[in-house]
Amino acid sequence: MPTFAAPTARIYYEQAGAGVPLLNIGGTGGDLRRPPSPFEWPGARRFEQVAYDHRGLGRSRAADPAAQPTMADFADDALALVDHLGWQRFSLIGISFGGMVAQEVAIRAGDRVRRLVLACTSSGGAGGASAPLHEILALAPALRAERLIELLDTRTRDDAALRAELSAVFAPLTAEPPDARLRLAMARQLEARRRHDTWARLDAIRAPTLVAAGRHDGLAPVENSRALAGAIAGARLEIFDGGHAFLLQDPAAWRVAGDFLLAED
Repeated sequence: MPTFAAPTARIYYEQAGAGVPLLNIGGTGGDLRRPPSPFEWPGARRFEQVAYDHRGLGRSRAADPAAQPTMADFADDALALVDHLGWQRFSLIGISFGGMVAQEVAIRAGDRVRRLVLACTSSGGAGGASAPLHEILALAPALRAERLIELLDTRTRDDAALRAELSAVFAPLTAEPPDARLRLAMARQLEARRRHDTWARLDAIRAPTLVAAGRHDGLAPVENSRALAGAIAGARLEIFDGGHAFLLQDPAAWRVAGDFLLAED
């Protein structure tokens, strides 16, 4: 299995495709063994794409599982990975929690980040925080699932078919983690997410940036994306037809993101 030693973690990653180097940072509770695969979106093979499991989740491990990582630690994992790969410059997409990590990476990496996509995410602070997952996932299982699905796409309150569809896709996130290691890792990830705040530092992002949002997202509301785009010099905002899963719901979303990531500087 392809793993490498980051400063305080051992990170599992996968790599596919050829072309522009692209680091794809996934969301809360992610595991590369579960669908949807980050390597199967339309146009993915135009990139030399790498995705990985966050520390403590999937097949990655934290050096000290009891230690509370900060969002900066999650960014350290990502930067250590691109250094391990020998990438001097790379494009970057961060989705949900991964978008929070990607903000930290772009702030630190400066001109190393060629192009940046921030999808269904928030800056925290005065720019607005995403819904408090640490509170929602602490609820009893049935209530947890009900509340989370309503936030993932606000249309589910009146659309039973959409509710069933999203419930199936996000079942791993609403389910209780199967063992103590994963429960602890999820709790640590959610705590880092709760403390996330890049608002006052977003002007340090130099890369051309696309902020992408779902029109019906209650987890990372559109107004948070508007604030995020407004705080990053020259950033472009695109709003798609969907909720937190708009990348799966709107066929135009990946095409727009992929074309943006391939555009010339």
